[in-house]
Amino acid sequence: MDAAQTDESQRPRLSKAAVVERGLALADAEGLDAVTIRRLATDLGVTPMALYWHFRSKDELLTGLADRIWEEIDVDVDPEVDWAAQLRSIMESLVHVLRIHPSASSLLLSGEKRMSEAAQVATENVLDILKRGGFDPEHAAVIARSGLFTGIMLVISEPGNVPGLAPEEKAEHMRQHRVRLALLPPDRFPRVIEAAGPLTNCDNPEFHYQMGIDLYIAGVQALAPHEA
Repeated sequence: MDAAQTDESQRPRLSKAAVVERGLALADAEGLDAVTIRRLATDLGVTPMALYWHFRSKDELLTGLADRIWEEIDVDVDPEVDWAAQLRSIMESLVHVLRIHPSASSLLLSGEKRMSEAAQVATENVLDILKRGGFDPEHAAVIARSGLFTGIMLVISEPGNVPGLAPEEKAEHMRQHRVRLALLPPDRFPRVIEAAGPLTNCDNPEFHYQMGIDLYIAGVQALAPHEA
């Protein structure tokens, strides 16, 4: 056996999970455009062909990353609480996962068309919860999809969420925005001026997310059939 064969035999076997793990870390750090077969192969110390054994294309790789994100969302709900509390639990987990993975919103948006197995499990659980809330399949489907997009919207719209800026730069960006709002003509925009601080406050993101989830759940409850 020559040296090249010996090196190859001693190299750790590359697992699909390891590829996904590194791909997700790369996507979170540098964005989805940075996730390529060649870049991942370099990072993992293998040839591109080693990755093609697990993923035949970048599209398949992104599907794997999206599936991993869906798996992180906790869809196991407390059977002792009512359907609205169960729905809130899943929404809170969704938002949590979206917040800790900067790439998650884009992955779920693109993966939403592929409907991976983990996504199907999450969808099944949400639809089952909504059925217990009295919704028929047509209404439940719309509400379930709206839940995903509500979570993504909350993350994208978080005050101070300016991609590419360091924390101190974000704070300065929001300060300048607050000043611009405060200097608007008071005869035309009195309420905007009054809310200049809250509109640009990035010091309390938890309020932003809690309020957004509250609005979603309250809206769903308001639409629930009276007999549910």
